[in-house]
Amino acid sequence: MQVQDGVGSATRMGLLALEHARLRFGGIVALDDVSLDVAEGTIVGLIGPNGAGKTTAFNAITRLYRLDAGDVVFDGRSLRRTPPSRVIRLGIARTFQNVELFPTMTALENVLVGAHVSSRFQREQAARGRALETLEYVGIREHADRVVAGLPFGTLKRIELARALASEPRLLLLDEPAGGLNHEEVGDLAAFISRLRDERGLTVLLVEHHMNLVMQVSDHVHVLNFGRMIASGPPADVQRDPEVVAAYLGGELEAAG
Repeated sequence: MQVQDGVGSATRMGLLALEHARLRFGGIVALDDVSLDVAEGTIVGLIGPNGAGKTTAFNAITRLYRLDAGDVVFDGRSLRRTPPSRVIRLGIARTFQNVELFPTMTALENVLVGAHVSSRFQREQAARGRALETLEYVGIREHADRVVAGLPFGTLKRIELARALASEPRLLLLDEPAGGLNHEEVGDLAAFISRLRDERGLTVLLVEHHMNLVMQVSDHVHVLNFGRMIASGPPADVQRDPEVVAAYLGGELEAAG
């Protein structure tokens, strides 16, 4: 599977693909024959209005939801029969739209949950060392021994991100990471996401409503509306797509250019 990366004429091997994904909840069509590719080593934006199917796509990729039809392919391997507990061990990690941490545990203990995924046969000291290094990498090492309940929201977001990174993924799914952040924090987040690609070679699939962030960091953008893919291409092309403008973005996307 080869896909255009949207940066130039070169092609990169696709790391992730949704292939004709269909999913219904009763009478609601959540995913309607959705296909998308994510090239290895790129940042890909997945945007659309509320209820478009973005988080549903994430849940299908991580096997929290079972598709009615279609497939999820990661590194050439179908995930249709893969239990959710194994997905992270294959190299897929995620954050959540609403921060999902263990509130009575420390920041370090939360990140250790991710570190243990790739340290099952190593000593606890090795997992702890990687967890601390990851907290340092996301800039919150000083909070390692603090219980997460009561910490600022931006710090909680970083702890959740550190937990995902500590599992040493190849693909990182970010579900609205800029939600609840101030302008300065969003700027820092954009720089950090780019660093993940440029320094670590990490592949990122980003769901986000903050259009300036999406257009700034993404190599390629997919647009969902009512569970259907309505546009896909480089950010500059998506900004000018009439169907995207009419369905969701309006003048907001023009301002993001």
